[in-house]
Amino acid sequence: MHNLLSRANSLLAFTLWVMAAVTAACFLSTVFLDYTVSNHLEVNDIKIRNVRDYATDDKQADLATLAFNLKVDFSRLFNWNVKQLFVYLVAEYKSAGNAVNQVVIWDRIVERAERVVMDEIGVKTKYYFLDDGAHLLKHDNVTFVLRYNVIPNAGYLRLVQSTNQLVVPFPTTYTTTRRS
Repeated sequence: MHNLLSRANSLLAFTLWVMAAVTAACFLSTVFLDYTVSNHLEVNDIKIRNVRDYATDDKQADLATLAFNLKVDFSRLFNWNVKQLFVYLVAEYKSAGNAVNQVVIWDRIVERAERVVMDEIGVKTKYYFLDDGAHLLKHDNVTFVLRYNVIPNAGYLRLVQSTNQLVVPFPTTYTTTRRS
């Protein structure tokens, strides 16, 4: 009655339907979970230099260097639908030219098999903390926020912000030494 290709097509269609249903069940089983964690963040050794900025029309820009200590436990986030986390530290501040400035200064990919409890001490910034002008000097409200993307096996990519934030005032004078 049915030839071999018709039976193979029916079997493949049924298998794909079952796989789609299992994937949807995987997504629905973890969609309403809370993925926020708290962290302990300390920022120290903040130095600001006034450097020449060749990328913009402004002749000078503020370059900040700093070190930070980070302690956070991501172990409760890893359920059977989480493949990895993309963790990054953001510095946020306001300036006269921009209402919102957000600079990513450090990131790391945390996979399931790796250590999921971070206890980092004296970490330097991975990326330049460069302002497009001279707005970092004497700034009294630079907020450091730990954010992370939860990368699932099935479902949507979550952008989560840690519950703790750190507000740090920046120095009032420029650093003139060459060492950081």
